[in-house]
Amino acid sequence: MDTLSQLIGLLDNVEKRQFRLSLQRKNRRSDVKNLQLLDLLETDDSNVSTMLYKQPENNDAYHALRKRLQQSLLIFLSQKAFENSHSMAHEVSRLLVVARFLFENGVAKVAFKSLDKAERLANNLEEFNLLNELLLLKLQYAHLEGGEHLDALTARFLANQTAMLRESKLNIAYAFLRQELEAINLKGKIVNLTTLIITTIRKYKISLSDLMTFKSIYQILFIANEYAAIQQNYTLIERYVIRINNFISSQSGEKPPHLFYHISIMYFLANFHLRNKDFSNSESYLLKMAELMDTDARYRALFSARYKLLLAINKHFSGEPEAAVGVLRYALAQVKGATKAEDIEDLRICLAMFLAQHNNRESLRQLAMLTRTDAWYEKKLGMLWTIRKNVMEIIVQAQFENTELALSRLQSFRRRYKKYLQTTAEDGVLSYLRLVERYLLKPAEVFKATYQNEVLAQLTEDGNNDIFRISFIAWLIARWEKRTSYEVTLALIKKAP
Repeated sequence: MDTLSQLIGLLDNVEKRQFRLSLQRKNRRSDVKNLQLLDLLETDDSNVSTMLYKQPENNDAYHALRKRLQQSLLIFLSQKAFENSHSMAHEVSRLLVVARFLFENGVAKVAFKSLDKAERLANNLEEFNLLNELLLLKLQYAHLEGGEHLDALTARFLANQTAMLRESKLNIAYAFLRQELEAINLKGKIVNLTTLIITTIRKYKISLSDLMTFKSIYQILFIANEYAAIQQNYTLIERYVIRINNFISSQSGEKPPHLFYHISIMYFLANFHLRNKDFSNSESYLLKMAELMDTDARYRALFSARYKLLLAINKHFSGEPEAAVGVLRYALAQVKGATKAEDIEDLRICLAMFLAQHNNRESLRQLAMLTRTDAWYEKKLGMLWTIRKNVMEIIVQAQFENTELALSRLQSFRRRYKKYLQTTAEDGVLSYLRLVERYLLKPAEVFKATYQNEVLAQLTEDGNNDIFRISFIAWLIARWEKRTSYEVTLALIKKAP
């Protein structure tokens, strides 16, 4: 999907009508084709340019038209975002704009009152950049009647400058860690997370007290969760989770400055407990997440798919498979234009996995709907997700006796990922696929003790304690136990430490 179509997809039906009206008001000539282009893009017709301009030499005119429509749409979206936003940060911005207008028009007393309110809000939100701007405005007009004492105002301004510098260092450190994470995920770089974080903290001269804010905790948890997912071992980040739990407990009486960070933290903690098979604790964090989402419709829309995904996985692995499938079907039915493509793919592959574990052939249809390229999945959802998707496709095709297709997919997988897996010391995936291949070539092999011992030995290997890896191993065990892989998975999870 191109950029212009993506932007149009962000509009609901009411907003599309409003956008059309805004274009009609701006069009001063009858031959402007922006409304026609808008209609054609919604039909997803690949021959839009030829339908608008009949001659090839008008190709430049078509691209210029697209560019103008995109610019108009960006202006419309920015206006809508500002109009619809009820966040306190936007309220601070509004008060700041009003105060500046009032000062310029000689109404200083009301302007100072507006800035006082804005400062209180900005302090609560830890919006240091906005604080800097409004304090500068207060300093600029401090000579007027109603202005504050210059010494007190200067002290607050300098203290905020220090806070801005601290936040800047945290953001630089976060950017560096994200870059390193990308190298771990896509290039197979081997890094110890604890050493990396400590080195980064020292490099940018960040104190431990600086790290204990909702924003920095969100950033650390994001990095830690991604790292743990790559390593398939969530116990690696347990020390961070304990510290963060202690911090959140100490802040329980206070309203968090940014709802986005608070909801994200609840999501990460729910995911951490889920992946460590602590389903009750995971669901308790999901409940807190849902309560926070319900306070703001924007965040409900933003987090809804991810919330439902974790809720479904919790229910599936804690013995409520029908409820889990129901949650996923409902989530996919509620998908809107603004829903991230990555979230949709996550929901769909999860539904395919659940169905396959119950020998439901609909799993094949769900997998067939994952139509994007491996390169897209690697970029958007990460190397681990893409590898897991490919392995799942192999075993699901094998499960429903599409042997030739499964073997073909297996060979393609080796050609693309063998070097990466060897570089990242993930030979276990290759060992697993060798066992799958032996089953595909000689199904009776699974009834031999030597084969079964090799499969069971994988359960004791590092990293194979993860619920998803257990599910893959359970699929092999189900071949000789003549049970569904779901039944085997639940049994293994109960035994796992």
